[in-house]
Amino acid sequence: MKIKASELFNTEDKKCIADSIKKAEENTSGEVAVMVVDSSDSYREAETLGAFMLSGLLSLVLETLRSYLVVSKAAGWGYGLSGFSAHTLAEAAAHAAVWTYIPMVFVLYFPFRLLISKIPEMKIPFLSRNRIEETVRERAITAFYEKQLYKTRDETGILVFISLLEHRVWILGDRGINAKIAPDFWSNIASEISTGIKEKRYGESVCLAISKCGKELSLHFPKKSDDTNELADEVMH
Repeated sequence: MKIKASELFNTEDKKCIADSIKKAEENTSGEVAVMVVDSSDSYREAETLGAFMLSGLLSLVLETLRSYLVVSKAAGWGYGLSGFSAHTLAEAAAHAAVWTYIPMVFVLYFPFRLLISKIPEMKIPFLSRNRIEETVRERAITAFYEKQLYKTRDETGILVFISLLEHRVWILGDRGINAKIAPDFWSNIASEISTGIKEKRYGESVCLAISKCGKELSLHFPKKSDDTNELADEVMH
């Protein structure tokens, strides 16, 4: 993974985020929290599928090459491209043997699986969009409860959840929030953060998003005289 969750924000970014949360909560009873994770799941099925497909493809190439060399030798010419033709390739494919192909797939499967497990980005092409979206959403919901964001007095907690591997941002509001603020508002904020991260404006994009969240919250949930800071202002992992 190019950037780890613990390294996404530098010291200045972290201070900006904490200050932005404090400022956003000055005029609202709403509570904002930010969380960043490396990924929302291990995606073991992507390791299996990816290793199987890559080992199968490479084995097919190697077996066809082996068969081509055998056919070329039998035809009496060298191993260069001078005798190459579509007919020769077709004949080589016909001579490809399952009894060497299958063991080759089996042998190559394990190195490919190890490689994919070490480079999580390789899992993404073997995952459906729905699988990614649903996984990030579920991980955000789990984090919301794990970090006890649901325990705010007026049910006005908001979680800005960033999952780096999937390049997804999910904003989750408590029941009190969702009753008054349309989901589209959070979707637009999440899109702006995603764009900022893509452009490597990590801290800036999140701080701006927090500011917009604060303004919207102040319209629906003005600060009460006995309001207290119920959630941590620091970035969570």
